[in-house]
Amino acid sequence: MKLSPRFLRLLFGYCINKLSLILYYLVLKHLPPTYYPGGKLIKQFRFQCCKRLFRSCGQNVTIETNAFIPFHKVDIGDNSGIGLNARLGSVRIGSNVMMGPDVLILSRNHNYSRVNIPLKYQGNAEEQPVTIEDDVWIGARVIILPGVHINKGVIIGAGSVVTKNIPKYSIAVGNPARIMRMRG
Repeated sequence: MKLSPRFLRLLFGYCINKLSLILYYLVLKHLPPTYYPGGKLIKQFRFQCCKRLFRSCGQNVTIETNAFIPFHKVDIGDNSGIGLNARLGSVRIGSNVMMGPDVLILSRNHNYSRVNIPLKYQGNAEEQPVTIEDDVWIGARVIILPGVHINKGVIIGAGSVVTKNIPKYSIAVGNPARIMRMRG
């Protein structure tokens, strides 16, 4: 039985993707941050491995230490970064996005509508991807809830919990995040 070249390419790509996933979670995830000595080399190792984990990936992307990246659920643009200890759900990240440490981006929640069934048995709600447009700065320990859209040029202050969409060029802080002022 002869295998078609298309099938062999798909199989090879699948194997490379799975090897990248294993290599990232066993080794590269645990290397020092990019600001340590040798950081440029570490950045390149992580980028070359992780670009296979993303659904789509721009150029010059930085992935810091201990970031959790779900397989094929993240789109990321050019010159963007995923911060130290970040945990991502399904998300589209634009270009030139800066992310502080310990950012949590959720795309799924639990069902909770039925009172006659314990919460732990109600399962998960449908996934609601998060969108982060270009030129956004997300501070340390920000939590972004499912389905939120963060527009272009937004700054989100450290420790904020983003529960609603944020308009262009706003500065939002707090729990829940509120718009404090507009940029420019």
